[in-house]
Amino acid sequence: MDLHTPRLHLRELSLADLKAVHHLHSLPEVDEFNTLGIPESIKTTEHLLTDWLVQQQATPRTSYIFYTQRVNSEEFVGLIALNLGKANFKNGEVWYKFLPTHWGQGLTTEALTELLNFGFDHLHLHRIEAGCAVENVASIRVLEKAGMTREGRKRQILPIRGNWVDNYFFAILETDRSAVH
Repeated sequence: MDLHTPRLHLRELSLADLKAVHHLHSLPEVDEFNTLGIPESIKTTEHLLTDWLVQQQATPRTSYIFYTQRVNSEEFVGLIALNLGKANFKNGEVWYKFLPTHWGQGLTTEALTELLNFGFDHLHLHRIEAGCAVENVASIRVLEKAGMTREGRKRQILPIRGNWVDNYFFAILETDRSAVH
């Protein structure tokens, strides 16, 4: 399954993407608000990637994880995913990680908007959520530009580099669609 935007091609993640995923997760800038931490080795990343692939192949499917690249050059820019909740709730949660060299260009917002459209139009979800560390100003802006609403704050929920960090919760409903179109 592939998704497309004017500048991006989102294709499902595969084991062949291991080196790119490891590089992304090994960057301190990307890890700043990440609860996983920097992987100790490529083997650690391989275990993570394998877990993600199992989620993508589950029946019923529990996750859509996309390797995101530029349309013209096929240059890797990052990862974006939609994890599904229980079917009767018709909800999901998005997350993303992009290479710092592609920050500030609107690419994350573009990819997120396409993923939200996919969730509502093809998976018929009612609600899509996201979490974001309160100090991650750039990610907060991405979520807002994609039409998501900040609904609340949980105190000291994220274990990041030995500290407990607060997290904002965002969501968009299928009835909020005018915000993403």
